[in-house]
Amino acid sequence: MKITYIITPTLKIKFTIFLLLTYFASSAQVLKKRTTLLMGSKFEITIVAKDSETASRNIDSVIAEITRIEYLISDWKPETQISEVNRNAGIKPVKVDQEVFELTKRALHLSTITNGAFDISFAAMDRIWKFDGSMTEMPTAEAIKKSVEKVGYQNIILDSLNNTIFLKLPGMKIGFGALGEGYAADRCRDMMLAKGIKAGIVNGSGDMSSWGKPPKGKNWVIGITNPFQKDSLYAIVPLKNGAVVTSGSYEKFVVFNGKRYAHIINPTTGYPATGLTSVTVFGPDAALANGFSTSMMVLGKKAALEFIRSFPAYSCILFGDDGKVYHSENITEKMLAKWKKGI
Repeated sequence: MKITYIITPTLKIKFTIFLLLTYFASSAQVLKKRTTLLMGSKFEITIVAKDSETASRNIDSVIAEITRIEYLISDWKPETQISEVNRNAGIKPVKVDQEVFELTKRALHLSTITNGAFDISFAAMDRIWKFDGSMTEMPTAEAIKKSVEKVGYQNIILDSLNNTIFLKLPGMKIGFGALGEGYAADRCRDMMLAKGIKAGIVNGSGDMSSWGKPPKGKNWVIGITNPFQKDSLYAIVPLKNGAVVTSGSYEKFVVFNGKRYAHIINPTTGYPATGLTSVTVFGPDAALANGFSTSMMVLGKKAALEFIRSFPAYSCILFGDDGKVYHSENITEKMLAKWKKGI
């Protein structure tokens, strides 16, 4: 008997990816899924194992690992190392675990290669833009400029000898946000592979890391929704031992003088991103794909496509505010045609 599951995750934008899981109930392997709240977001954990008990036990291990990471890097839990770093902004460096240091170093590298389109010090940004329908006029240029005064990855000082992080400006903050969810998904994938679990998906609020195949050898399949036609899929994409992440804005935006302003804010200027409605990035690493997708929303179509060209292991599909669809050079028209047909 063939059974098909359609999982509709609560993404950071909540609308772009549907995960389609197909398997046979008569298979020797069991596919088990659990949904839970972790890191302030909805996580969906899917494990393929020899029996239900083994699958459940490994889902418990994944949840424990994500919880461990949350208590290292969360900026909203006062007891974490990152919260301690933020409390000591402008005061002194704070020693952190090697894992936290390396993740911060990785985030700073992302900031550098995107020229600040991605910036973990965005956590200090004043929330002057409202996307709940309450805004009736744009913030002033002065207020927008002031909102990013404490933002700037150049003011984050890492000391690799002592494993310390120092925020130079009083009031500065760092926060990993969805990058942390992607990191957790990747860590759990690697942990499961090390334990001999050969297939599964960890989906952290849309930051999705997969490995192996579902029972009977079918690929995991990702359905990408057209943001301009919410009830239909733009394409159905096979996901083979990789990650997929989407950033987008078509549900959270404001319009002033005929121009659309998205809820993803440029951390350098304080102005919302314009030009792109959503960005979906495919690649081997969910954390990096997350950093890419967020940055590309800020960079805009032309710069985003130029940027992704430097990373041939990654590919993307972009939906522009103009209603057109764009994609990276390593997604051929033939591939896209197959995906649109669900082949």
